Amino acid sequence: MSDFIITAKDVTKVYIMGEEEVHALRGISMNIKRGEYVSIMGPSGSGKSTFFNMIGGLDTPTAGEVTMEGYKLSELNNRQLAWVRCHKIGFIFQGFNLIPAMTALENVAIGRIFAGVAPAQARRDAADVLEKVGLGHRLDHLPSEVSGGQQQRIAIARALVNRPAIILADEPTGNLDLKTGQEIINLLNEMKRELDITIISATHDMKMLSASDTVAWIKDGAVERLAGKGEFEIEVGSIDGQTVA
Repeated sequence: MSDFIITAKDVTKVYIMGEEEVHALRGISMNIKRGEYVSIMGPSGSGKSTFFNMIGGLDTPTAGEVTMEGYKLSELNNRQLAWVRCHKIGFIFQGFNLIPAMTALENVAIGRIFAGVAPAQARRDAADVLEKVGLGHRLDHLPSEVSGGQQQRIAIARALVNRPAIILADEPTGNLDLKTGQEIINLLNEMKRELDITIISATHDMKMLSASDTVAWIKDGAVERLAGKGEFEIEVGSIDGQTVA
């Protein structure tokens, strides 16, 4: 088994807008190891979200290749890609994307049901993972009845419930205050260690550096810099009197 769970090679994406070609990605190559916490950073329009979508099989490159666990995503049909997204990848979104009329338990269990698990077992699995993220006491609460940080914890539980190998987190702290954002970063790092999963986050949040094993800075559709832990500086500040990175 390869040490790399994801390999991107010369990934290019060109959008045709009228008579204009927009080069969103310009030949990105990157290897991501199993169990890594990778942060993809860059300004709006840099191409980080486009690259993020390539890794998750949500979009296809114009040229180049993304390989996940030895499978070339471009060679999978829609049914196979759907299976990969359901069983191999857990998605976390900035806007939480919870179903308002469903409780925390139901929001998490539905992902398990889509994976083919019987509803009773799905509810048990959902309750277990909600307990892991600290929400065992909120199973019957609707999204509107909990805080933003708790909504994001529900979203993390939903991403974890099918026991994926990879978590893709798109701006997971973007809608949260400073303290709550730090709590979510700590939780993701804890889940990475406990469950031995790979976390890839597209983010603007410099606090992510404290949890990251590798940081990729993307600019104008290309990797401007790639650095491992110890090769980048972390700015230290404080939240409620506690020192944080």
